Amino acid sequence: MKQQCVIFDMDGVISHTNPHHVKAFEAFFDKYNVPYTNEEFEEHMYGKHNSYIMTHFFKRPIEGEELLKLEDEKEGMFREIYKDKVDTIPHYLDFLSELKSRGFKTAVATSAPRANLDLIANALKISDKMDSMMSSEDVTFHKPNPEVYLKSAEHVGVSPSDCVVFEDSFSGVTAGLNAGMKVVGVLSTHTKEQLPPCDFYINDYSEINVDKIIELLNS
Repeated sequence: MKQQCVIFDMDGVISHTNPHHVKAFEAFFDKYNVPYTNEEFEEHMYGKHNSYIMTHFFKRPIEGEELLKLEDEKEGMFREIYKDKVDTIPHYLDFLSELKSRGFKTAVATSAPRANLDLIANALKISDKMDSMMSSEDVTFHKPNPEVYLKSAEHVGVSPSDCVVFEDSFSGVTAGLNAGMKVVGVLSTHTKEQLPPCDFYINDYSEINVDKIIELLNS
């Protein structure tokens, strides 16, 4: 069998973390007296990198040492909120086990910091099931740039055309499509209408199996 790979984003795809990120950002922005709305979170937070999020909400460029400091503070707040609540989108672990039993390479490609990825991967005990795990520290350009997906494919030795990406955000879906990969939209955060057109959509992992992945790759 030709080697094929399934690559998962993390927030909203492996774990439904976005409500907890909202709580962390609310506390963080309240501390700095930065105004926000739920609509802004939906449009300018989900699937975005912290440099974009901070710059948007602070209404000025946030970069360099200041970005590192503020990002570290906010993500620390998130990990504190989420550390005892780590769980998956329903049926994810069963689907992952099925992929591994059928010989698929698997990977995580997230815009989140490595510390967040480590927290979730360790809590769910999935590190040894992944052939590659990449976070924001591993790339120069963030989604919708396809770098993290192209590097993941290269890392596991699989052609981009033999990869399926699972994504929940506009920028993430765009990154997967820009990488030349098939994309499954996970409707944990947005509706179909709010995402670029995907090859398939799921609400949770009871709605997909390995045969469907093979069908997508062969279509």
